[in-house]
Amino acid sequence: MDFFSGILLGLQTASTFTNFAYCFAGVLLGTAVGVLPGLGPIATISMLLPFTFGLPVDTAMIMLAGIFYGSQYGGSTTAILMNLPGEASSVVTTLDGHEMAKQGKAGRALAAAAIGSFFAGTVGTLFIAIAGPILASFALTFGPAEYFSLIVLGLVTSMVLTSGSLLTGFGMVLLGMLLGMIGTDVNSGAARYTFDSPNLMDGLNFVVIATGIFGLGDVLANLENEHSRGASIAKVSSLFPTREDWKRMFAPILRGTGLGVLLGVLPGAGLLLASFSAYALEKKMSRTPQEFGKGAIEGVAAPEAANNAAAQTAFIPMLTLGLPGTATMALMIGALVVQGVQPGPDILTQQPALFWGLIVSMWFGNMLLLALNLPLVGMWAKLISVPYHLLFPLICVFTAIGVYSINNSSFDVMVMALFGVLGYVFRKAGAEPAPLILALILGPMAEEYLRRTLLISHGDASVFATHPVSLVTLLVSAALLLSIVLPSFRRVRAEGLQEAD
Repeated sequence: MDFFSGILLGLQTASTFTNFAYCFAGVLLGTAVGVLPGLGPIATISMLLPFTFGLPVDTAMIMLAGIFYGSQYGGSTTAILMNLPGEASSVVTTLDGHEMAKQGKAGRALAAAAIGSFFAGTVGTLFIAIAGPILASFALTFGPAEYFSLIVLGLVTSMVLTSGSLLTGFGMVLLGMLLGMIGTDVNSGAARYTFDSPNLMDGLNFVVIATGIFGLGDVLANLENEHSRGASIAKVSSLFPTREDWKRMFAPILRGTGLGVLLGVLPGAGLLLASFSAYALEKKMSRTPQEFGKGAIEGVAAPEAANNAAAQTAFIPMLTLGLPGTATMALMIGALVVQGVQPGPDILTQQPALFWGLIVSMWFGNMLLLALNLPLVGMWAKLISVPYHLLFPLICVFTAIGVYSINNSSFDVMVMALFGVLGYVFRKAGAEPAPLILALILGPMAEEYLRRTLLISHGDASVFATHPVSLVTLLVSAALLLSIVLPSFRRVRAEGLQEAD
């Protein structure tokens, strides 16, 4: 299917009343959650995922995608108005966005974020439409050896780029892979780590674990830090950038978009890396670097553009290779699998309406973001001021209902509660839980591809080195691991993660 035929099919799919309504609901809900510090897209998607199982697959994915990139924009609102980033990738926006707000320029900062996000999201979506089918065609030549090596690269990258110590990242990946092995072995039929419990014969449901870690875990963490939400909210005046503002933010938006498009494809922390890289680039290229951190509009426009471009292109490896680059994309893959759709290069031929409908819905979503967020900024400011002790009971109730509805099992609710406590413990220990979810999804896939490769090669492990794509991928993984010992790399990584915290 050529580009124009695909876009036409996508328009037919995304413009139906049902799909457009769910796209609107996803964007609205994503933005609403994004303005609440601590509740990001991972927690929201994990909590709402069970409610989408009864929807058609294209409708469910369109809504979940809307929640994802809606929350990426929503995080900038609190970053600017309250100096509280709703998402880690919005941390950079606080540096100059809140300074502009304190100078009475909150409206212009919000406008710069909205315009940069809209432009970057549109370009990122166009990049998916062009590059996605090309990469999918290339991926059709991949065998199990190539897929195993790509999974190894994804897990290694998630360890290197995650916050916290590298040893902690490795431990989270290992724990995720061990949890993924619980259940019945597909090849031998033997029970593994089930402790003779019938509830574990089918393994642990990734939605239950993700909801516990990111949903209830975030609730506990936010209850502990509720006093930090009492900060004053900056007043919003004019929402129209001046001519000087347009002149200063035009080039940064272009550069931030380019960085976000490229870095968003990377597994691990592509969104966070994109926003920090865009800010660092603008500060280096600026003729007045001393203004950064004191209210430079370039420091808002560039990282917001990079953040939202990366949010779009993060879908590329998920849709075309079936490999998630982030914990959010891992949840997306889980949603597809539950719906009976196997993500990967065959999705363009087997589910073309889903692929192209999702892409076109991203254009709709970006237009809705621009139309909704600036006029409703007053409503978002009021939502920020709602006491958290009034919100968390509703979150807990809907979370429990959603998890119970998966299998009508009280055991799942208890498992969710257990992992909620573990999620809180992980945060207190400085362990980023995202690699655990990635490993939980990718671990069983890696085991399957490893077994299949060795079965085809009659146990000869050298097959991973004789296939060019597999060899290059493994060498890149090894180079990332070796780079850890370099003092310069460790220093740059530590500085970047310190700023993110």
